[in-house]
Amino acid sequence: MQELIAARTAAAGFEFEIFPSVANGDYSFLYPIITEKNFTDIVIAGGDGTINQAVKSLKQFNLPFGIIPCGSGNGLAFSAGIPKNADKGLQIVFNGKTDKCDAFMVNESFACMLCGLGFDAQVAHDFANDPRRGLTTYIRKTISNFFSARTYPFVLTTNGKEIKTDALFISIANSNQFGNHFTIAPKASLKDGLLDIVVMTRQNKLNALLQAFKQVGGYNKLQEIDVINEKASVLYFQTNEIKIENSGLAPMHIDGEPVEKIPTINIRILRDFFHLIYP
Repeated sequence: MQELIAARTAAAGFEFEIFPSVANGDYSFLYPIITEKNFTDIVIAGGDGTINQAVKSLKQFNLPFGIIPCGSGNGLAFSAGIPKNADKGLQIVFNGKTDKCDAFMVNESFACMLCGLGFDAQVAHDFANDPRRGLTTYIRKTISNFFSARTYPFVLTTNGKEIKTDALFISIANSNQFGNHFTIAPKASLKDGLLDIVVMTRQNKLNALLQAFKQVGGYNKLQEIDVINEKASVLYFQTNEIKIENSGLAPMHIDGEPVEKIPTINIRILRDFFHLIYP
């Protein structure tokens, strides 16, 4: 991958330097280099977790971010219309348009793409602990967890509305998908200033599976917050901020990365937070 990126970028006539990603997400070692060499763009070759860390650490330079997707899910890239093919991704970096992209905060943690509680977070935890990566492993973890998945009690508060529910999972989506083109929030946009909230409430597993297919297929319409029916199989609405009481300590992930369980979660949109290079 590195050799391909170097060859294509040099052939396109751009000056560049390549640096390795770091596990702790601290890219402060790049600060003086970016300043001294007057870089005009930052290109991230990685998955959603790497993008999260790089944007958080380097956003202060107000430079456009390009993405070459090479993670397990690539939810943010796919939501932006960036394909996994490295050559095509590079052409978008070279010739694409720059536009704003939202992000959001989960208490004090930064998120670009998706935050999840419950079932999908348990899948993320198990996936992170498996040395095998890729779509096949993710599907296997999803299936194995589905039949043993339990519900958790939640209280959601947004726009003056309180929603009490037992739920299989809650997804807070800036991008429209988990990754691998598995679309959980079909109406979500990276630049609309809103988060899509998807709640799969308590129900039998067969119906939950049916409702999941309907949600992924885009058949469930967005609901107005004021008239949400708490007994519906799926709650699907948009907001710019939400508080979630997680008294049952459901597992949690941010941008696909497992995080500690939190009893009170305050989430707010960061409108037009960074610049992204789109197709």
